[in-house]
Amino acid sequence: MNRNLRKQNFISSFDFDKRLAPYDIAGALAHVKMLSKCRIISDGDAKKIIKGLGAIADDLKRGKSLPSAEDVHYAVEKELIKRIGVVGGKMHAARSRNDQVATDLKLYLKDEIKNIVSSLLSVQRAILKVARNNIDAIMPGYTHLKQAQPILFSHHMMAYFQMFERDIKRFKNCYDNLDESPLGSAALAGTSFPIDRGISAKLMGFARVSENSIDSVSDRDFATEFIASAAILMLHTSRLAEDLIIWSSDEFDFVKIAAQFTSGSSIMPQKRNPDFLEIIRGKTGRIYGNLTSILTILKGLPLSYNRDLQEAQIPLFDTADTLKDVLAVLSEIISSLKLNHEKMEEAFKNDYILATEVADYLTKKGLPFRTAHGITKKIVEHAIKNKKNLSELKLSEYKKFSGYFKSDIHNRLNIKNVIESKKSLGGTSRLSVGKQIAKAKT
Repeated sequence: MNRNLRKQNFISSFDFDKRLAPYDIAGALAHVKMLSKCRIISDGDAKKIIKGLGAIADDLKRGKSLPSAEDVHYAVEKELIKRIGVVGGKMHAARSRNDQVATDLKLYLKDEIKNIVSSLLSVQRAILKVARNNIDAIMPGYTHLKQAQPILFSHHMMAYFQMFERDIKRFKNCYDNLDESPLGSAALAGTSFPIDRGISAKLMGFARVSENSIDSVSDRDFATEFIASAAILMLHTSRLAEDLIIWSSDEFDFVKIAAQFTSGSSIMPQKRNPDFLEIIRGKTGRIYGNLTSILTILKGLPLSYNRDLQEAQIPLFDTADTLKDVLAVLSEIISSLKLNHEKMEEAFKNDYILATEVADYLTKKGLPFRTAHGITKKIVEHAIKNKKNLSELKLSEYKKFSGYFKSDIHNRLNIKNVIESKKSLGGTSRLSVGKQIAKAKT
């Protein structure tokens, strides 16, 4: 490679920003229509430019490519001038590549956020289906990866529904924050042409116009906020992936991952590995890296526009692509899950997981909870020492620890009854989880 070509490739962004071509054309069309309406260019010139841009857009939809250039913005203008002559250059009046690229990125992100929210809704629908279809499945709930209290599997899955609900809110907020047009800010100082930025903003579908031209061309908060929202979303997908990986292990065997989302071992024919879930977990680090990358690019930049901002597009595009892939796969994995109800119930090898119920029982009889907690701890130690379940202890044994125990204690030591007793809002009873599912469906 000769030196001049190497220099050209070094500064070029065309290989990654060519995806912005439809948005660059959309912005150009709105700008030209505004220039014509404000009598900055003639109606005749505007019609020629609009027709030329439309033809380029049609070719792109048919799969044709733009000729290579330093960036997609020059490529579109270069192709337009090639097709309609020098009049094509008139569309660049009262704008700069600085406000142009900011506009393109915002238009691109508006579409990507819609796509991502749609994909998140698909994941939520998959969660609702598996929760509803397995409403009776009981499993141990864990804290510190130690059995804590019995819960419904559907309750556990609905926790992820709520996480993804917050993600949707974050992306919608990101959308609202970026929904303002920077077009017409020009290089940084605005323009002396008598433009009407409101016209182009409305034509592009922006809710409002940006207020400060310096901020408009240098702002990449919207890209940073998008990647930050993506990082939190990936945190949630990674936690779900981890749960499913653990549950699908031979030791747990709570769930079966569909074969198409697993891979065989190169030397151990008996194994099917949850590779797709592991890749989801691994891609989380990639998105975290993208967030660190864009924050580092932006942190020391003086106002206003600097070419460093070109590099911020790479983590932005990669994040959007990664999210769409992850959510599409995750939705299918959840939809194809098969539960092993027997294994879930077998996980209750003893009923010490019901110790909290004993403490609650004493509290309802009148003891302070902290006192009840201490008594119950001693009862559990006694049961373990004598190799008995809590339900196997006789009433006389319970009474040795407290006179508050009555014959009804054994009615409390049934896992299904315990679950059904958790009727508080957000609790794990079938009634409560059913309400969560019903509300989520709306």
